[in-house]
Amino acid sequence: MATLIEQTLANLRALRLTAMAQAIEDMRSNPSLQDLSCDDRLGMAVDIEIQERKIKKLNRMVKQAKFKVDAAPENINYRVKRGLDRQVMANLLSCDYLERHLNVVLTGPTGVGKTWLACALGHQATRRGYAVYYVRLSRLLEELEIAHADGSLPTIRNRLSKKDLLILDDWALSPLTSTGRQELLEIIDDRLGKSSVMITSQLPVEQWHVYLGEATIADAILDRIVHNAHLIKLSGESMRKKMSPIKSTKTKDKEGDNG
Repeated sequence: MATLIEQTLANLRALRLTAMAQAIEDMRSNPSLQDLSCDDRLGMAVDIEIQERKIKKLNRMVKQAKFKVDAAPENINYRVKRGLDRQVMANLLSCDYLERHLNVVLTGPTGVGKTWLACALGHQATRRGYAVYYVRLSRLLEELEIAHADGSLPTIRNRLSKKDLLILDDWALSPLTSTGRQELLEIIDDRLGKSSVMITSQLPVEQWHVYLGEATIADAILDRIVHNAHLIKLSGESMRKKMSPIKSTKTKDKEGDNG
């Protein structure tokens, strides 16, 4: 016959309070904690359960975001001269732009760290509890074209509209079709005043109108993105060339491996 504590632990696990149950078991076998009151031990077990749930939620959000790289915001490299302002980054890392539904545009030549920085800012957003989704623009356009044909377009639009931050990487690397141009406008328009878009691009903002093609739609897209955005223009040589192979293998989330 199970003892009272064994039944209690079983009930906690049945309620999916597994971290709390494990904490109670660990405390029972730890002599240094035997002098703590029942209230103190219960409080510690509850705190452990809460922390474990926070970690699981963060891991789930990071997985759902589908980041290209595991970029930790505390590893942003400010030593390399590329036009990266610490104060601007500190403001973005505060996630104030997400509260205000502003956008972020990162432009610059290949290899200067645009993708890495976008993923680092995305990671920071998930830490603050924001839902994020990363996708290369060319891949999104392919999905939209397929969805337009098979009738699943509303499902994709609805899924994207629920994200607090949509990261569109490698903007303007692939040509736009008329369908892709229209669907891109719809995706951007759905987020206006409600959520944020982050874009990385080798193409300067001044050339986006030409890339988007059709003047009316180009005007509408640019009005919804650029006029309500933090614009960060990066410059300099490729970070890949500046980072030695030995250094880049020591820490997987050190900046310098992605453009």
